[in-house]
Amino acid sequence: MTIEVRGLTKHFGAFAALDHVSLDVPGGGLVALLGPSGSGKTTLLRILAGLERPDAGTARIDGVDLASQSARQRNVGLVFQHYALFRHLDVYENIAFALRVRRRPRAEVDARVRELLALIQLETFERRLPAQLSGGQRQRVALARALAARPRVLLLDEPFGALDAQVRAELRGWLRRLHDEIHLTTVFVTHDQDEAFEVADRVVVMNRGRVEQIGSPAEVFEQPANDFVMRFLGHVNVLDAELGDGRARIGEVTLAIGGHNGDTRGRVYIRPHDVELTRTPADGAVAAHVVRVTPLSGGLKVDLAVPAIGSRLRCDLDWKRGTALGLRDGDDVFLSLHRARVFATDHGAAS
Repeated sequence: MTIEVRGLTKHFGAFAALDHVSLDVPGGGLVALLGPSGSGKTTLLRILAGLERPDAGTARIDGVDLASQSARQRNVGLVFQHYALFRHLDVYENIAFALRVRRRPRAEVDARVRELLALIQLETFERRLPAQLSGGQRQRVALARALAARPRVLLLDEPFGALDAQVRAELRGWLRRLHDEIHLTTVFVTHDQDEAFEVADRVVVMNRGRVEQIGSPAEVFEQPANDFVMRFLGHVNVLDAELGDGRARIGEVTLAIGGHNGDTRGRVYIRPHDVELTRTPADGAVAAHVVRVTPLSGGLKVDLAVPAIGSRLRCDLDWKRGTALGLRDGDDVFLSLHRARVFATDHGAAS
């Protein structure tokens, strides 16, 4: 079931929640709507679900205009952040609910519920109440309930937002494996970059009711369309610079950036993992001072003072490189800057 959105606009008073949003979700795809609070991603999801009506624009599922269908006629599965399970019903009856209200035969209900219990790996939990489950188990039950009536599309609104970091990470992997098994067209709302990148085939980056960029996780991270996408997708060093003749001058350091033939002031963006550290001088390297070394789950974060550019920088190292350098607070090192990016002030393409 493909989803086509064209020019969707939605205002709440003077606030533009959606401003001419257009996108496509291919059949069987898993697309993440990624952005900060207030970017419009949940409003878009609610319009697809039939819980809000747009002021302008169209949304279609498999070519059918959703404006002509009620929320029930759309047959979409919807999962919220806070489970919304029926507290007085056990796991079996929570999953069976959507089928019972549709008056499906008892044998069909039982077969479908047991199929879904196996899918979410909770076969032995069918008679437990929601209060007797962990947060991750409750969210799996909520997903099974949304799948029970065989929806055309699955819509997930921050489904793991109420869970702790470890459980979220486990459920991300589980959801991706589940999608690979059932191939149901899915739209997934999140403000968490890691969540979007791990789960989704394509990512829609939203900001202030507009789509900033659409692409695969690798495309939006490696080729950000503008400074907002660059800043939002992970940490970045932002440095004021003099731009001209394809170069950026930052204090005493000059970097090749391509384009920008006119002289102007601007900003240069460099990811922390594109800052290279050495113990000994190298061609083009400048002296730096280690202010603080912080262990992170993926390696080391190194905060640096760099007199030549008159600023501090962050460098991220994997464990292997960090261990080889043996850095300590107060050490003197040398750094080189790679893959510097400059963006036009109108959110144009990266140079």
